[in-house]
Amino acid sequence: MRQTAISILKRLQEAGFTAYFAGGCVRDSLLGKEPKDYDIASNATPDQILEIFPDGDTIGAHFGVILVRRSGYHFEIATFRQDGDYSDGRRPDSVSFSDAENDAKRRDFTVNGLFENPVSGEVIDFVGGKIDLENQCLRAIGDPAKRFDEDYLRLLRAVRFATTLNFKIEESTWRAIEIEAPNIQQMAPERIREELDRIWKHPNRVAGFDRLVESGLMAAIIPEILDLQGCEQPPQFHPEGDVFVHTRMMLGLLPADASLPLVLSVLFHDIAKPATQTYDPAEDRIRFNGHDKVGAEMTTAILKRLKYSNEIIDATVSGVSHHMEFMNVKQMRVATLKRFMARDTFDDELALHRVDCLGSNGNLGNYDFLLEKREEFAKEPIIPKPFLNGRDLISRGFPSGPGMGKILREAQDLQLDGVLKSREESLEWLEEKLGELQQ
Repeated sequence: MRQTAISILKRLQEAGFTAYFAGGCVRDSLLGKEPKDYDIASNATPDQILEIFPDGDTIGAHFGVILVRRSGYHFEIATFRQDGDYSDGRRPDSVSFSDAENDAKRRDFTVNGLFENPVSGEVIDFVGGKIDLENQCLRAIGDPAKRFDEDYLRLLRAVRFATTLNFKIEESTWRAIEIEAPNIQQMAPERIREELDRIWKHPNRVAGFDRLVESGLMAAIIPEILDLQGCEQPPQFHPEGDVFVHTRMMLGLLPADASLPLVLSVLFHDIAKPATQTYDPAEDRIRFNGHDKVGAEMTTAILKRLKYSNEIIDATVSGVSHHMEFMNVKQMRVATLKRFMARDTFDDELALHRVDCLGSNGNLGNYDFLLEKREEFAKEPIIPKPFLNGRDLISRGFPSGPGMGKILREAQDLQLDGVLKSREESLEWLEEKLGELQQ
């Protein structure tokens, strides 16, 4: 990809224009990371860029951006610009073409304001980004408050960059985030969600969680999380502390590559505990009766508010609504257990159960039991093809309807339990069952 990007950049330079790599690709290269894409900045105007690359797409010509496709990659070529006022806290009211220095100074953070000439190897730094990279510091360019007022999404981007780069946030930049945090509510939920997801999916997600809480951004986006603070739990089951501490611990116990629904189900599995907390004087203990079901409803509302897809919502809500059932797996009949383990979301829910235990009493007995059962059940399909079907009942004069489904379910349960071992045995059972119903 880099060599293809260099070839595009060289064509601009050979045509007499200034052209640099810009932004994140320069930052990542200096950090020794492989850039995900390469953006090019130039003093060539969009029309001039199109003269050199007539097959380019004018996806953002108003902002001076032309998209060029080569070798299966997409490259954005942007004309150096400076922005006018940002009256809506989202996008500039106007832009004007400018030079490299002004283009750098309009950007968000110093580490994203660097240019590189890959032909000469020179790094062009108008904003002090190289020093901040060396010091692992995230600093807004110029006046932090002004930078955030221009685009309130930068508040979340600051937390995301600090999380994924494992950088500290410079003091005045951090103070501005704390002051401006409520303004994040003016951004589209979809854009907020995209930034949050990059935090949740990163191995350093706990640091991101902490910064979201400490900055006030969590209060503006998911205030329900803050209600977990001070929500005490029965110490005999949760010696780690309140629900907030428990949730944060679980985030830190997740594998680095945890799926998004798994991370979200950890965040929200106990979201309804504050709303369902009661005290049982007979047993002298705190209870949260029904918090799994109420939590599923709250999780649905939160994720819909953030415009998540139905697929993500369904997978996350399944984890929240089923997480208390794991305490009963040893008492389940085989058929019930097999159905429980055959669900598409089971692997993530098992992972949720594991960190739930490790983040509280540390008892992994049910988790180990399920691992053993998964190995045992792996010898054949966990839900094999049923021995009986509706045609078997219809051919015996049984009417279609709910009663038919009940009989087929009972037959399949006996098959899963190992009581019925063949179709022949199942047909014999069916004859006896229908005979009993006729009596």
